[in-house]
Amino acid sequence: MHLPLVRGAWLAMLLCLAACSSPARRPDAATAPTAAPTLLLVSIDGLRADIPGSGRMPTLDALFAQGTRAAWVNPSYPTLTFPNHYTLVTGLRPDRHGIVHNDLHDPLLGRFESKKASGRDGRFWGGEPIWVGAQRAGLKTATMFWPGSEAEIAGRRPDHWRPFDGAMTPAQRVADVLAWLDLPPAERPRFITLYLEQYDVAAHAAGTFSPQAEEAMRGIDAALATLLRGLDARGMRATTNLVVLSDHGMADVRTSDTVYLDDVLPEAMFSWSSLGPVAHITPRSGHEAEVARRLIGRHDHYACWNRDALPAAWHYGRSPRVAPIVCQSDTGWRLQLRRHPLPKQALKGEHGFAPEDPQMRAFFVASGPDFVAGARLPAFDNVDVYPLLAHLLRIPAAPNDGTLDTFRPALTPRTDTAH
Repeated sequence: MHLPLVRGAWLAMLLCLAACSSPARRPDAATAPTAAPTLLLVSIDGLRADIPGSGRMPTLDALFAQGTRAAWVNPSYPTLTFPNHYTLVTGLRPDRHGIVHNDLHDPLLGRFESKKASGRDGRFWGGEPIWVGAQRAGLKTATMFWPGSEAEIAGRRPDHWRPFDGAMTPAQRVADVLAWLDLPPAERPRFITLYLEQYDVAAHAAGTFSPQAEEAMRGIDAALATLLRGLDARGMRATTNLVVLSDHGMADVRTSDTVYLDDVLPEAMFSWSSLGPVAHITPRSGHEAEVARRLIGRHDHYACWNRDALPAAWHYGRSPRVAPIVCQSDTGWRLQLRRHPLPKQALKGEHGFAPEDPQMRAFFVASGPDFVAGARLPAFDNVDVYPLLAHLLRIPAAPNDGTLDTFRPALTPRTDTAH
């Protein structure tokens, strides 16, 4: 892509993101709503839609039986952790909020890696996460980890937050959430996130239903039970809306099922910003035509597209952070380079596959005063979660790609109009 086009696309995205985060429409603290229940948003990273209700997690199964639940949730493309978690709290597709992969290249800002310092640079994060909107409305917020919550976005961070610490157990995280709920009313957060990645980590290491993954499910479920008991002990169950969901699903990958891109064309012809189920490829100068000739189209176990020709259902390819060529592997396969081989275990769990694959489906369940107990919802896109969160907090929603209509059959009538 020529430099003027890159700059033009980048400017267009900046204008879009600025519009998404404009504070002009926000009420100030003096007019903030005061009657909203507490909202607790819990993510179980990577938990497939067919696990809740399967008997593996009794506490989650009980919530599923009694609360409002969806048939499943369609994740956004790509089905990766950072893009989807940020979509859940902004209502924007990854192509719009800018976190188009866990690792990406920005034409102006450079390299973004979710697990490094660049992942905490607020300049990469577009749109307006729900904690920023809640703060604009005068509400206290807290994040027990959530992708994006460590960055200063629109000049703000949650009132209570901490750097991610994977050594903290689910039980320890729940203890801290309950401690926030014990703060004096003026300091107590009305919006809290709880992020639990232990299943995702265990499944990546050994497989979707490996003993390690099953153990992680049990630990998470026990922590959920502690959280519910804590709400009951504080008399807060009836005044708390609880939303429990996942960002995407999980599928198994055999180490042998790997396509090596440098077997298709020499690495000297291209650079890459991501590998795995989704590969972002940029041809080197002078090799554009040859790289396109060898990659674009359908291959054994994967397909590649120019970024402006990706499947329309994926809503992907407008951001200048999407590489000129995107390759998507079939479920159960990965795209690698010979010098970046997979670990040697025979089986591992993975996501990042096409969102229409049933194994990539996420789950959703909610309970509390704003939900009809036992309501059942059809499948929906995960961009719809953000307008629901804004509705539950009684705050205006920022511009987003979702709709609250998805949830109206499951919401109790309200007389307030702050949403």
